[in-house]
Parts: sequence; C-alpha cells; structure tokens
Amino acid sequence: MFVKVSSFTVLGIEAFPVDIEVDFSRGLPGITIVGLPDSSIKESRERIRSALKNSGFSFPQKKITINLAPADLKKEGSGFDLAMALGILAGMEIISKEALANKAFLGELSLDGTVKSTRGILPSVLKAKELGFCEIVLPLDNYLEASLVRDFKVVGVTHLREVVDYLREGTVPLHPKKEVDLEVLRLEEDFSEIFGQEMAKRALEVAAAGGHNVLMIGPPGAGKTMLAQRLPTILPPLTYQEALETTKIYSVAGLLTPEKPFINHRPFRNPHFGISEAGMIGGGTHPKPGEVSLAHNGVLFLDEFPEFRKDVIEALRQPLEDGQVTITRANFTVTYPSKFMLVCAMNPCKCGYYGHPTKPCQCTFQEVKKYRNKISGPILDRIDIHLQVPSVDYKALLKTSDKPQISSAEIKERVLAARKIQERRYGTQLKTNAKLKSKEIKKYCILEPKAQEFLEKAAEKFSFSARAIHKILKVARTIADLEQSEIILKHHITEAIQYRSLEKNLWQE
Repeated sequence: MFVKVSSFTVLGIEAFPVDIEVDFSRGLPGITIVGLPDSSIKESRERIRSALKNSGFSFPQKKITINLAPADLKKEGSGFDLAMALGILAGMEIISKEALANKAFLGELSLDGTVKSTRGILPSVLKAKELGFCEIVLPLDNYLEASLVRDFKVVGVTHLREVVDYLREGTVPLHPKKEVDLEVLRLEEDFSEIFGQEMAKRALEVAAAGGHNVLMIGPPGAGKTMLAQRLPTILPPLTYQEALETTKIYSVAGLLTPEKPFINHRPFRNPHFGISEAGMIGGGTHPKPGEVSLAHNGVLFLDEFPEFRKDVIEALRQPLEDGQVTITRANFTVTYPSKFMLVCAMNPCKCGYYGHPTKPCQCTFQEVKKYRNKISGPILDRIDIHLQVPSVDYKALLKTSDKPQISSAEIKERVLAARKIQERRYGTQLKTNAKLKSKEIKKYCILEPKAQEFLEKAAEKFSFSARAIHKILKVARTIADLEQSEIILKHHITEAIQYRSLEKNLWQE
C-alpha cells in the first residue's frame, strides 16, 4: 500500500515542500528511510515506533519504506516525525488517505506520543499558504508563531492521538484560545535617563531618522553603551512584513519559545568581542543565522569595536553593503537577510584616556596607532556617522540633573515625521536615506549653492573618499528631512561633515 503525506523542510529561511511517501511491502518488519535524511531523521524510526505503541496503536509487522521527496534535497531536523507516523497509520487504514489530502503536517514526536515543538515553523506555514494548502497541523507550542500568518487555518495539537481523532472525526482539538498580540512592548530604557551628551543624542536622532550606521568614540564611562541601548526606543515600530521577516530568522535559529513566539519589536543584538566569524555572519556544518541576521530590522551593537577579530570586522563588509549574507557549502547555498543599523563603540586608545582632559594616557604613540588601525578605512567608509562622545564632568552633571531631559517619545515623534517624508519620497516604508544608491543621491540630494561650495572645500581639505562624500550627502538629506526642508542647506552639510570629520581628526594625527 502507498501513502503520501505533505510536510516541509527549511533551507536558510525559506521552506521547501517535502512529500513523505510511505510504502508497505512483504519482508522483514522494519522502517527504512531514504531521500537524503540526516541523523536526526534516521533516529525518528525508534521515536515513531514507541509513539505509536504508547498511543494505543499496534506497529505493523511489514517492511516499511519511507521516501522523502525530492530525494536530492538535504533534509534535517525532527519535524517530519508526525507526518511519517500519520503515513504509517494511513497505510494501516486507521485513518483515510483522503483525510491527509491538501493538509501539511509538522512536529516532533516524543516516545509517549506527545507532539513537541520544532524549528522553522513560520517559513513552513507561509509556504503552505503560498502553495494553496487548506490547513497545516503542528505542535500547540508553535501555534502563536504560526498564527502570525493571516487568513490561513492552523491547527495546534499536543498528542498523536489528538491528530488521529481530528482526522477521523473532524473535531478540532479543544485548547484554550490563544490570540496573536502584535502590540509593541514598552521598553524600560529612555533617553530622559541620560544627562548631558546633547550632541550624541542629536546624532542618534539623525541616525534613527535615516537608518544610518554610527561609530561612537570616547573614554570609558562616557555613556556610549547607555546611548546605544536606548536607540531602539526611538526607532519606528516594526511593520507586519518586517515582523514576519524577523520572526522567520528567529524561528530557523530556534530562538522562539512558547513565552516569546514572535518578534514584535526591533532586535538589539550585543555580541561579545570574542565572537567568531561564523557566529557573527552565520555558518556551521548545518548553517544557522549569525548575529548580523538576528539583528535584521534592528540594531547590531559592537562594544569595544577594535577588540573584535580582524576577520570578523572585515566580514561585515558584505552585509553592510548588500543587506544580506550568502553562505556556500558543497551541496547548497543559503542566503540570510541582514539589514540592520550598525552601532559601534570604541575607546580613543588601548587604555581609553587619549586626549582626556584630566586623566593621562598610558599608551605610546605606536600603541595608539596600532589600536586605531584595527579599524580599516573601508569599514569606516561604510559607517555614516563618526561621533565623539566626551566624558561628562561630574559637577556639570549635577547641574543638569534637576533639569527635565528630552524623552524617547519626543525624539521618536520627530524620527517618525522624517521617516514619513522618506516614505512619500521613495514610495515605500522600507527605504531610508541610508540606502540611497549613487543615482538616487544625485536625484534626491539637491544642495543650495552655498552648501555645494562648502562641501567641495571640505572634501578637498579632509581628502574625503567618494563613498565618504556620499555618506555626508545622505546624512545631510536626513538632517534636512528632520527640519522638513526639501533642499539641503549649508548648515545641514555643516552638521553632516561634523559627524564625519572625526575620522580625519582621530586617524590622521
């Protein structure tokens, strides 16, 4: 007897349909699984056998061959357990073949028949809807994640017996109703908690309004980490499409839980400087998303930037330019999205006190130069805003502590207004000034004569590269948008260059 059951496998963050073909024949009793399965799928034979027995079903005394088609596509994970068990039950005529038609099944089986959660649910549900399946049956623990997909029937189950009863009698398992809540979480951090550093706050407002990358340079204790942690509080909320994209990545990485079944706020990733290239970019024998992809649609904060390995820093070039990471293996290639705001923080030297007004620097000239040279020119060119964050004098801090500080909500209001201008200009919510290409810069970054003249003189004085000039124009475009000015004026260019000239002051002394 031959039975076919539909399921999905995930490669990268995309799901691919898999037909699980089950054939019964004469021969020694046992299960043979073919179709390029990995070790976790091969081990499912024993899980399925025990799950059937402990769910009250006898195991057929026949030779069972299970093919995972297409046979040339690598399959991995334990999510095929449920579909294979149902194929065997259909072959035993406990459930009908017709009941399995136009449905997809995902889930890992425990030895007692419990259906356990699995990774990569959201991409699979999206693909099932795209391919025209009428419904998908999956673990109840993954139900909220799957429910992010609108206008598609999702059935959450907890046990193999439930699935069989549902397919035979058509009664949906009765579980407490769960609703998807996409309301943005209220973040505890707020810019009103930061006293002083007005220039830094302004620079991060500009960065948030235009999606620009930022490098903060300053001594220990200046507040660089505090500033970076509060950047997500002034970014626009995730759109539905962005929430889907980000949740897909976390689903594939296995970072979703029943308590946190989807991502409804912009990610903030803060990896340690000891991270490997594979950890940052993604990879491994079975590739998984790295930090640049986990920060997709959010912020990637790299504290102590020069302490990261050189290969890790240089590997950031592709995701910063292309907004995606491609990982190639012998048999396949996967691509992960990686559109993020890069925020870096570093000391001016190894000890951290080069140029400090009160604390002497302990580094030699060669040590300072070696420390700074860890950040290459091409990486600096890909960072739009270079910001110096000076230490705040304690007495000055006390004087400002009683004054009300501007809140994240006030800054966010201005950021959203600037983003709306960009949305109208470019015709999409997903495009920001930071993503402008060369032709678009010429079209949209129109300067008044005085601004053009000032930029030419500054470019000659500081020997800006062509990429650096483009960055200045894009930042100036954002500053103009914050002031709701269609033309870039001289003071817009002046402020934008101020966020760039630090590169020359610090690296060419």
